[in-house]
Amino acid sequence: MLGNAELTADGDLDRLAGWGGARAHLHLLGNHGGAINTLAGTLQGVDNIEVAEGRAKLYEAWVEQDIAGGRAALLVGLSDLNVDFYQNDSAGLLVAPAFGIGSELAATGPNGPSIFPSTALTLRLNVAIASSGYVRAAVVNARAGVLGDTAGIDFGMHDGALLIAEAGTRTNGKLAIGGWRYTRHQDDMAACDGSGVPLRRTATGAYVLIDQHLSGDEHHGIDLFFRAGVSEGRTTPFRGGFQLGLLANGLAPGRPDGQLSVGLAQGRLSNAFRRMLRDSGESADTAETGVELTYQDKVAPFLSVQPDVQYIRRAFADGGRKSALVAGLRLIAAFSR
Repeated sequence: MLGNAELTADGDLDRLAGWGGARAHLHLLGNHGGAINTLAGTLQGVDNIEVAEGRAKLYEAWVEQDIAGGRAALLVGLSDLNVDFYQNDSAGLLVAPAFGIGSELAATGPNGPSIFPSTALTLRLNVAIASSGYVRAAVVNARAGVLGDTAGIDFGMHDGALLIAEAGTRTNGKLAIGGWRYTRHQDDMAACDGSGVPLRRTATGAYVLIDQHLSGDEHHGIDLFFRAGVSEGRTTPFRGGFQLGLLANGLAPGRPDGQLSVGLAQGRLSNAFRRMLRDSGESADTAETGVELTYQDKVAPFLSVQPDVQYIRRAFADGGRKSALVAGLRLIAAFSR
């Protein structure tokens, strides 16, 4: 069993303090529970609220200021990278972590990038282009850490930064391309010098997003999402991957809050990671592939129920079977004012 508790607050600083064009956001997070993926044995995970160590923490705390007459905005603080970058809105119902952000980026950095369950200090600029276009870029501390983590917040950026940018349009959904790069070299997963010290490489990658409304309206319709990403394939277990799926809203008569989603996700293993596995006596396929089917509906004004089924074809057996079938039930209680 896994648990995830969140408390968020948003403030208009113009109304609260006379700070024109500014707003603030605070997000507290608490997680607990077992290690479900230890049983499933997958590389990409099966539940997007599973954490290595349960604890309460400050997850996000930022201030955003409008500039250039409101055509641009500058954000400073602790921010979830995946809110602004490499994100498909239509994939949000799916539980598997691979649908949240591409595994080839999620597996980078000294302790993972600024995503769940720990964010990092961020400076992000967002610029609106015409009526539906946008360009955004960010400088993010390469080491994630917040109040509540053992090491706390890294104010010194001793491990360098992650640079990321995305450009796109929100016409009928979203079409976007993005790229990322770390400023500090990271260890090669397999190659070493003559002394056995890992060679240092530049971790970099790119991605493309498609999120389109196919039929109906936002309350009763179908949306399609697709995205694909690649990395340099030397500093991360994944050299790339893709995610594809559908989201259907309000299709069942009399169930306006019902949502059905199906998705396919594949993470392609890097040659460096496969070489490391071979050196340890494990033979690995080129990819790990998962299929997920989930449905969510309200049973009370504050309570939603979400059954979920996943089938994963693992890249290597690790002493067991390559196929894993995972079934779960998520209960979501939400209160707002």
